[in-house]
Amino acid sequence: MISYDKLWETMKEKGITQYALIKTYKVSPAQITRLKRNESVSTHTIDMFCRILNCNVGDIMEYIEN
Repeated sequence: MISYDKLWETMKEKGITQYALIKTYKVSPAQITRLKRNESVSTHTIDMFCRILNCNVGDIMEYIEN
C-alpha cells in the first residue's frame, strides 16, 4: 500500500496548508481527498506536489507492506 502520511508532515514543515494548495496552487480538492484516503493518484499529481513543496518523492509517499 502507498501511504501519503509523509505528505502532511512535509506540508507542515514547509508551512503550506491545504487551503493554500487549493487557492494558490490550484490543486483540486478531490485530489487532496484521494491523498488523504491513500487512494491512487497519477504521477502528474506526485510531480506537482514535489514541485510545490520543493521535495523528493520519498518526502511525500512511502510503500507500506500489507
